[in-house]
Amino acid sequence: MTQSAIRWEKDADNIVTLTLDDPTQSANTMNALYQKSMGETIARLQAEKASIAGVIITSGKKTFFAGGDLDLLMQVGPEHAEEFQAGLNELNGQLRALETLGKPVVACLNGTALGGGLEIALACHRRIALNNPKAEFGLPEVMLGLLPGGGGVTRTVRMIGIQNALMNVLLQGQRMKPAKAQSTGLIDELVDTPDEMFAKAREWIKANPTAQQPWDKSGYKIPGGTPTTPAFAANLPAFPANLRKQLKGAHENYPAPRAIMSAAVEGAQVDFDSARKIEGRYFTSLVIGKHSKNMTKAFFFDLQQKINKGAARPDKEKFPETKTKKVGILGAGMMGAGIAYVSADVGIEVVLLDRDQESAERGKSYSQKLWDKKVSKGRLTAEKAAEKLALIKATASFDDLAGCDLVIEAVFEDRAIKADATKKTQAVVPNALFASNTSTLPITGLAEASNNAKNFIGLHFFSPVDKMPLVEIIMGKETGDEALAKAFDYVLQIKKTPIVVNDSRGFFTSRVFGTFCMEGVNLLAEGYNPLSIEQAALQAGMPVGPLAILDEVNLELTRKIRKQTEKDLADEGKTLPSEAAVAVIEKMLDVFQRPGKKEGKGFYEYPEGGKKHLWSGVAENFMKAEKSRPTDTEFKEMQERLLYRQAIESARCYEEGVLRNVPDANIGSIFGIGFAPWTGGVLQYINFIGLKQFVKRSQELAAKHGERFTPPKLLVDMAEKGETFI
Repeated sequence: MTQSAIRWEKDADNIVTLTLDDPTQSANTMNALYQKSMGETIARLQAEKASIAGVIITSGKKTFFAGGDLDLLMQVGPEHAEEFQAGLNELNGQLRALETLGKPVVACLNGTALGGGLEIALACHRRIALNNPKAEFGLPEVMLGLLPGGGGVTRTVRMIGIQNALMNVLLQGQRMKPAKAQSTGLIDELVDTPDEMFAKAREWIKANPTAQQPWDKSGYKIPGGTPTTPAFAANLPAFPANLRKQLKGAHENYPAPRAIMSAAVEGAQVDFDSARKIEGRYFTSLVIGKHSKNMTKAFFFDLQQKINKGAARPDKEKFPETKTKKVGILGAGMMGAGIAYVSADVGIEVVLLDRDQESAERGKSYSQKLWDKKVSKGRLTAEKAAEKLALIKATASFDDLAGCDLVIEAVFEDRAIKADATKKTQAVVPNALFASNTSTLPITGLAEASNNAKNFIGLHFFSPVDKMPLVEIIMGKETGDEALAKAFDYVLQIKKTPIVVNDSRGFFTSRVFGTFCMEGVNLLAEGYNPLSIEQAALQAGMPVGPLAILDEVNLELTRKIRKQTEKDLADEGKTLPSEAAVAVIEKMLDVFQRPGKKEGKGFYEYPEGGKKHLWSGVAENFMKAEKSRPTDTEFKEMQERLLYRQAIESARCYEEGVLRNVPDANIGSIFGIGFAPWTGGVLQYINFIGLKQFVKRSQELAAKHGERFTPPKLLVDMAEKGETFI
């Protein structure tokens, strides 16, 4: 018997139920079997439509439909464009045939419908969904460097208008909960049970025997107007300008948002079928491009298929999954308070400890403010907020740590202070997993203060903890797999993304982050316009310029870390390579007394109640007249230097074994330090350039700017062998 991804059932009322249920996969996707099955199903519907009252489309999986076949899309290159376009036309022809069948078609959404799954639902005349809090709906293709190619742009524009479709659905790629999807206009009706869902579908079919899509009815007009509507046309020029602003000038590296906007605006000026062709051509251009491959690899294959599924976690049979019930947090400053918040927010009991009760209570109030904000926005009830706050015990006594199964140290970045906190903790809970939230100090050295180095691990959070999605787990030389498994489970429990690295000074993220900041100051030391330096970073795809970031970090802390590193290296008989940036930082601190944002003065000015702006003294004291307006060639090289420097340092981390795998490098760089998402991550960026070309260009930059750009032997060897990072 021929396999099919669609089951056909017809009831006594002549309503056909089509159940999407691919027997070869745990989730439905738009693979070859789906396309063949849908083609056969459409042919049968058309052949038997005289005896059909209506159609219900639902799913036999936990989710409704997962979307496009990303494995297939990753293999499509420029040479496949014509063949791919033909297949896309066939797929869209099937959905068009469904909505013009002449019979009412209802989508019964039993679970999540994202991307291609939602596009199937949009081709139905009505969408009824289970009000499942775990279900998500949306068209997130832009996050993968793509656009919805199954009619998503064309249909949403005609359903809710150009502006609403672009701003609320397409350009941000939001994943919406059922209520939000309904209010946005993507779902027509929410129900509480499957029985109610199917009953409502049958009722609607009987009440609407001649259902049509709005755009197929005579006299239809797009909500809000088309580009030729005077009121809408007046606002249209602002669309691309706003997009450019949102992308911070990096629009050339993000072709998907521009393609989405173009497909929406151009498609609104023609008939439905012509709009679909326009959408399809833009979709194909993105699929065959490198940018979508980079982003799909990072945000689907690296993040979802490997990291979030625990590829770096020790075997679950040997180390079963654990849930942290009570966590102790040493230090109620910004980091400790943030860790307390994300822990209590998921129901973990928290002991927040500081040197005195007042400091501990101040740390607890940080959580209260965040929950109060959610209550004011209607995202949380006051009762629920009170329950969460009650989970946090603010204290100055180590005795209150009794019963904790995990303790996270987030005290000042000083070995002696951390060692003292470790010993006092283990006097109370000797067997609890102990984690240090250090950002630079090697875990192996910190573990010397512990009574059990196997049970000592690094958990490097990023500030602000409530917003930053990454946690870097650091394995000391003696850290055991059981400790890693527990730490990994905790990070997932607090809804963060874990990456696992081996011990090193600065680990992975801090090392790479430091090179970005220092290279920005090196450019300043060479006399480049500080505005150009910041803009080069933004247009390269970094979220913030290096000078602005250093103000956030604080120049005094930067100097302190450098001096500690110099001392540590001296103890090993090594020296820290000198950079021109060091003299600039020293001058900013010792001559101008401008350490950063905390003090209200650094590279930037921070006027009270006003917008921050670069301090005029930066240009006056460091900029050279001949470099005040960089040429296009110079500006491109500035961008290269900022990205290459990070990529080279990451390759060194990989060569040294600090990085244990490629996905952790790519996701860690994007989520932890904001490495340009369009690249797919720091090692994927090297793939994007091509290893041979990357090595060649690195050697050119090294000859011109110094040995910090010299590619490590690993890269040279990989380039010679024709290898890539996978």
